[in-house]
Amino acid sequence: MTDTNIEPALLYSVLCDDVRREDNGKFILLGLFETIGAREFPAAHPALFIVNGWIGGVGSFRQYSRILDPGGQEIARDQETTFQLATLKARHSVIARFNNLELPQLGEYAVEVLLNGDLKVRYPLVVEQA
Repeated sequence: MTDTNIEPALLYSVLCDDVRREDNGKFILLGLFETIGAREFPAAHPALFIVNGWIGGVGSFRQYSRILDPGGQEIARDQETTFQLATLKARHSVIARFNNLELPQLGEYAVEVLLNGDLKVRYPLVVEQA
């Protein structure tokens, strides 16, 4: 590995209900979604996974994901994960699990993925009346 870091690209970021890993190392993502329905508020979503795939970088990196409420306040954050990419062809997946995610109101929440403290992607998570 060289002394120079090359920042990787975020190949994908996916919300889903569950993640499993096959014996061959492949991930199975179950229940992909971008909307959550709740009957009443505040609500709690039992489990939510964010799966992020990184590629095309070299060096050591720190990543975390977080969820913001419609007002822009952080309501959940996963633990920061450190990972290494030895070559430009190396890939790395980071899986974050959020249990009993508190959803105080309906509206458009935001999922953010940060690498070394810098925002790399932000996308909506809509919470609506079921």
